Amino acid sequence: MTRTIVIGGGIAGLATAALLAREGHAVRLLERGRRVGGRAGIVERGGFRFDTGPSWYLMPEVFEHFFALLGTTAGEQLDLRTLDPGYRVYSEPAGAAPARVTDIPNGRERVMSRFETIEPGSAATLEKYLSSAEQASRLAGRYFLYNPFTRLRSLATADVVRAAPKLASLLGTDLERFVARRFADPVLRQVLGYPAVFLGTDPRRAPALYHLMSALDLGDGVLYPMGGFWSIVQCLEQLATRAGVEIVLDSDVTRILTRRERGDLVVNGVRVRDDRGAERVEHADVVVSAADLHHTETQLLPPEAQSHPASWWQKAESGPGAIIALLGVRGALPRLEHHSLFFTRDWAANFDAIFGEAPHVPEPASLYVCRPSATDPAVAPPDHENLFILIPVPADTGLGAGGIEGNGAPAIERAVDAAIDQISRWAGIPDLRDRIVVRETLGPADFARDYHSWHGGMLGPAHTLRQSALFRPQNQSRRVRNLYYAGATTAPGVGVPMCLISAELVLKRLRRDHSPGPTAPRIGSEAAAR
Repeated sequence: MTRTIVIGGGIAGLATAALLAREGHAVRLLERGRRVGGRAGIVERGGFRFDTGPSWYLMPEVFEHFFALLGTTAGEQLDLRTLDPGYRVYSEPAGAAPARVTDIPNGRERVMSRFETIEPGSAATLEKYLSSAEQASRLAGRYFLYNPFTRLRSLATADVVRAAPKLASLLGTDLERFVARRFADPVLRQVLGYPAVFLGTDPRRAPALYHLMSALDLGDGVLYPMGGFWSIVQCLEQLATRAGVEIVLDSDVTRILTRRERGDLVVNGVRVRDDRGAERVEHADVVVSAADLHHTETQLLPPEAQSHPASWWQKAESGPGAIIALLGVRGALPRLEHHSLFFTRDWAANFDAIFGEAPHVPEPASLYVCRPSATDPAVAPPDHENLFILIPVPADTGLGAGGIEGNGAPAIERAVDAAIDQISRWAGIPDLRDRIVVRETLGPADFARDYHSWHGGMLGPAHTLRQSALFRPQNQSRRVRNLYYAGATTAPGVGVPMCLISAELVLKRLRRDHSPGPTAPRIGSEAAAR
């Protein structure tokens, strides 16, 4: 059996380990922390259970396909609920006026109707916009997301050739301009432009091709896995273990070892430090790093083995950092939906603060607020609410780390205080601050410490044109044979669905499968029967 080590027990690490174990590898997963999950973590305090990372369940077909590769289904593994409305938008109020509130309902026809009530004539425009988004999404799934790009002729298909003029136009236009040409209302523009943040970038820098994201939340709708995203981590852990993966916690990989074979560098194993400081060497035929790619390349590999050395990262663009607040609140918060977005009026200033030449914490900031207790009573005690607040900020560890009950770095706690006051006023919850019974915060320095995150960013390299698809760091080392990469910092990109696809891309490379689309599950094979 091929001895395989997977570094990192986040979503991508667990998914890769499960697929490779099912393929017949003897897989040992090494996780430096005391739990698996990585950025999809959990904090439990005072009867509350907070997800600390992903919270939007989009692209259900990616989850379904991944589970099929493991011989199961999303329905068997997860309890999914449809959110209606999918989310609520609060727009910055003018003076003492109340904030404008816009609910985005579930279902394409209802979304079109909502747009029409806001901007007469926009329903027909949105129908064309979503049709274009769906076409782009199908093309991406069939030829780009699952493509290892080991054979460029995989793109020389009739579908891609026919779509080439439109693709060129979409790649040559930024998302903000693409939206602005079609819609006049500022809130509708923000609804269609905000998905760029999920991609770790500014809508002024994201290619218009990414308008395909609107096919996900506006077309397909938004789901929620009961138990939160921690339930997905638990599911992947169980599937990996069932497939034969050995998960070893408190195991910090400090070096990827290589040897020379006929003049080539070949992976040989890893050096590991346990929680007592003792070091050991573990040998392997294959190593997959699902850790942050910058850390893997610049810290775990010697210079001669680096495909992306420090000089490459000096030219790369990071996605945003994040300040996160986990709040337990006494009493009900019906003014907040499961997902709520708080959009500032000066959209450009907000993104300039995060991505501009003089980065700083935006004030006021565009916020994301998740209230999972609106759907899932298990995440909070009776008569209490669970709030997750995310403030996109520059990826800058100098902002500091968070803390418990206001004891984090001053910049972190000031930003959270401002966010609480902003939510209180815009959403009409005047006593919100007084009702907080649990408070814990996280900042960029926490991401750097806990996940070796480049610059303390929450996502990884931004999805600009030069950092997307075949231009993004790929899933196999160019310098070291049998060394592979998975996760949000490599191809195909950020987000839980992309992490699942990255695991499949590693599998395809090991199989020498050059096909551009999803892998067909091996139904009825010996591997699938295990």
